Amino acid sequence: MSGRNAPRVCFISRRFFPAVSGMSVYALNLVRELAERGHDVTLVSQYRDDRAGGSVYGGGPPPRVPGVTVLGRESLGEQRVGEGLPASFEQDVEDLVATVEREHRRRPFDLIHAQYGYPCGLAALEASRRLGLPNMVSIQGGDGHWVGTCCGTHKQAMLAVLGHAGALLIGSRSFAEEVRGHHGTPLERFTFVPGATDTRRFHPRDESSLGAMRARPVLLYHGRVDARKGVMELLDALRLLARDGREVRLLVSGIGPDLEAVRERVAALGLGDRVELTGHASYEDAPAVYRRGDLFVSPTYAEGFSNTLLEAMASGLPIVSTRVVGVVDCLEDGRDALLVPPQDAPALAEAILRMLGDLELRRRLARTALAEVRELYSWQAVGRRIQQVYGQLTGTRPDTGWTRLYDPATTVDTADPSCRFRSAPHLL
Repeated sequence: MSGRNAPRVCFISRRFFPAVSGMSVYALNLVRELAERGHDVTLVSQYRDDRAGGSVYGGGPPPRVPGVTVLGRESLGEQRVGEGLPASFEQDVEDLVATVEREHRRRPFDLIHAQYGYPCGLAALEASRRLGLPNMVSIQGGDGHWVGTCCGTHKQAMLAVLGHAGALLIGSRSFAEEVRGHHGTPLERFTFVPGATDTRRFHPRDESSLGAMRARPVLLYHGRVDARKGVMELLDALRLLARDGREVRLLVSGIGPDLEAVRERVAALGLGDRVELTGHASYEDAPAVYRRGDLFVSPTYAEGFSNTLLEAMASGLPIVSTRVVGVVDCLEDGRDALLVPPQDAPALAEAILRMLGDLELRRRLARTALAEVRELYSWQAVGRRIQQVYGQLTGTRPDTGWTRLYDPATTVDTADPSCRFRSAPHLL
């Protein structure tokens, strides 16, 4: 679907650059792919511009994207936490809806696509209800792992989205099964579309010598610095390797809610001479970050579909990760990576040791992963699948029965105040 037949798309994103997030990478590559295929795309993105929000993900208005209309909407409702008030996601939902309505009046959309079930997915449902447009929602991470298990208000909001969006995209079957476990959503409601990466941007530093290591091997952790990504267990594993006499270094690339906790843990464990915290890396700089590593380590607790794993695969790095939701759908232990149980530092250290000591293993796993990412997870292939769903939805009427589950007039004053994300909205 391209050119004159391509629907005009409003894409609502939870996070976009300069925010550091897998969602940002996904959104950028998708809207670029859509624009290249002839779609008229408007990106409406939330962003934090306060000190607290910016320190976790990076803040500020979104940048231009050639061929795409980019509209940044400051999350003023979330930023109320800086004044000691509970976050008002409801205020931000209404702002997103009003923005979509205004742009639709200027030049009508054919379809609304939301990235993240809440708040963006709920905003898409309400904008569709008001405008009579079809919608679809991508479930991508915390929206499936945690949102709706936090309080009654968000439970009803997620039930509305999961039950009444025109289409639900999700990256993997294991993730869909987790969402079903939380909310009872039938698996047939989901359209499985994996994550993707730019296999032209990310490539091996030397494809003829996959698995090669420096004299002092470099372990690479790249992504959000968050305890839920297993970074603390990685430090514990590094301490075990040091006790074993292994001369390895660890690069921790990124920022996140637990950056200071990691810094403190490094000092407490006496790992200062082995760990380098490199801070924020832009998407443009990310390929060079991967080229600094010899072995990619991602001890995550759970994923929707990990962009960093795909980028590491495309960069030709051997991978050690965990046997968890969102990982087991793209990696298999012994075939293209080594997988260990989550939150298990000794098992993680053992897998790293095994990799360090076996060149043929590293080479075989890296070659297999590189071939798979190029065949299955390029943006050209995944973009076509998403556009097929657009074609199926265009011209259909939205399901508005969700208002029996969630009242669109809900405000922060009428919402369940017990939600943990009201005081820490950056974790949503």
